[in-house]
Amino acid sequence: MADISVCVYCGSRDGADPAYAAAAETLGRALAGESWRLVYGAGDVGLMGRVARSAQEAGGQTFGVIPKHLLDVEVGKRDLSTFVVTETMHERKKVMLMNADAVVLLPGGAGSLDEFFEALTWAQLGLHAKPVVLLNVAGYWDPLLALLDHVIDQGFAEPSLRRFWGKTASVEDCLASLRSALSRPSDASV
Repeated sequence: MADISVCVYCGSRDGADPAYAAAAETLGRALAGESWRLVYGAGDVGLMGRVARSAQEAGGQTFGVIPKHLLDVEVGKRDLSTFVVTETMHERKKVMLMNADAVVLLPGGAGSLDEFFEALTWAQLGLHAKPVVLLNVAGYWDPLLALLDHVIDQGFAEPSLRRFWGKTASVEDCLASLRSALSRPSDASV
């Protein structure tokens, strides 16, 4: 599976549990080990910086996308294989998703949730068929998964919504899920 790019949505902070940082670093190394390019938000802080530095240290390709107004806040990581500066957050999200074959959601905050829900909504609308995997490190995404079940239970989405994401608890399981999903043909794109 050459020329595969995986977009990783994650926090610009490390979070409270050291397991989050460890998973980000393991994921970065694992993507490089698969010869998959990391696509991410181009920051050099928090989990974003950890996943990128780990991918780079393992010899991986990196594609970062950051809006101008966050260059200083997220410490734009300019030594990436590809470094793209956008005008807006909307443009950032579109460029990231368009340049990826799959999405992984690591722990993060409102921005990561925004990115996930946009990818989920676009999949639901048939705008892409890229695999989306929630890496549920130490149960971090359990409340989100419960909320999505609630949305379905309350009639605001069909149970088929669940087919637009997968969840794994470890980087190893995440990679296995991605390998399986990426080996199947896809018929939709952004």
